[in-house]
Amino acid sequence: MRRPTLAILGLLATMSLAAAPPVGAAVQGGPGDEEGTRHRNCPQLSTQLPWYGDNRERLQQVIDEFGLCGGRDGRDGRHHHAGDGRGGPGGQRPARRPVAAFDWDNTVTKNDITDTTLAWALEHDKILQPRAWRDTSKWLTPAAHEALTRACGTDTPVGRPLPTSTNTACADEILEIRQNAKTMAGEPAFEGEWNHRRTKPNYAWVPQLFAGHTLEEVTRYTALARREALAAPVGAEKTVGTHTIHAYVRYYEQQRDLIATLQRAGFDVYIISAGWEPVTEVWSAGVGIDAEHTLAIRSVLDDEGRVTTRMEGCGGVPDGQGEVIPYIDGKRCLLNEKVFGITGPAAWEKQDPAHRLVLGSGDADTDVTFVADAVGAHLVLNRNQNEIMCRAYDDEDGRWLVNPMFIEPLGKKETPYPCASAAYIEPDGSLGPVRRADGSIVPDQVDRVYG
Repeated sequence: MRRPTLAILGLLATMSLAAAPPVGAAVQGGPGDEEGTRHRNCPQLSTQLPWYGDNRERLQQVIDEFGLCGGRDGRDGRHHHAGDGRGGPGGQRPARRPVAAFDWDNTVTKNDITDTTLAWALEHDKILQPRAWRDTSKWLTPAAHEALTRACGTDTPVGRPLPTSTNTACADEILEIRQNAKTMAGEPAFEGEWNHRRTKPNYAWVPQLFAGHTLEEVTRYTALARREALAAPVGAEKTVGTHTIHAYVRYYEQQRDLIATLQRAGFDVYIISAGWEPVTEVWSAGVGIDAEHTLAIRSVLDDEGRVTTRMEGCGGVPDGQGEVIPYIDGKRCLLNEKVFGITGPAAWEKQDPAHRLVLGSGDADTDVTFVADAVGAHLVLNRNQNEIMCRAYDDEDGRWLVNPMFIEPLGKKETPYPCASAAYIEPDGSLGPVRRADGSIVPDQVDRVYG
């Protein structure tokens, strides 16, 4: 996929940093932080930002073990295998710069930036009339095609903007299909077969909705939507169509601080998102992560540089209509390919410790595979998602850290997570038990870390 020009990306980085709240952890430690002053070459997490329990201390241990003060030799800057049992399974450390990876939506920011951008596009008539709605997704049902055609009409010429700011019915059908994979009448919007650990049609549908636009246009829309979302007060909502959706987005200062500290400690830090790449790149600049370290759904462009309904594949799966996106196992695949250089079918497999990330952070079942692959720490923000919370609370390797969401955290989930029966998402979409590496079944788990 061709990226936006350097000038545009540079402008975005400037806009992102200017609009973002100040980074409280750009210095080592907070006032009075003895660890920060005692080890001036050991970047420290801010003590001024609250974490749950001992999560800050445990994250700091991982930074110290795998970063500049742990596996690095100050004379040559390389990592060494210390063999002392501290650096993951077998006492090994990665032979390359340590890697950390973060999901984006509700992990680095509060609220979903893809939904924010789509809502802004609907409010400003930026979705173009397709030749036929059935062409936007290979899985779109006849019922969804008919509902969209009826609601959005056929008066707008193909390739021209639909009047979604005034056509409530059209905006409603698009949002309902994106959010709930159903039409406003409650009929399924997608059907057929797909690997439910590699893709989700209503996630892939968002970039497909923007077919015909250039990446530069999408970048500009996202920047404008971002500015509005950061300016809106925490808790603000708005109505698009008849849907009530969040109007605000905030960076989590704890995650911003963690990312900055990891970078100062010598980590390669990546974003791995099931959102769309040009949208995620605008936001990731606000935490100091560039386009090359931002991994998300990557659209295939036509000869004129415009977005198509096709997107890049992974792990030996060719480019297609969204058969593979960074979703559950797809996140592992993309990290293995783009970060560790593992290509073909092997990219779907869990690798040896030297070819895995050190720290992974996420909030949802879509993140569970890559977060579980981490050898140093698995940081989960609790949004009551079954599969990832089963693994987090089971804490098989003793390295899982659970934190309530930093803004508007959820209360306690009153019923146990159904780990022993119906929390694991099977490739065919059915639900089964969550199993440990040895095949044993994780028992149901009670929610223990909440707001």
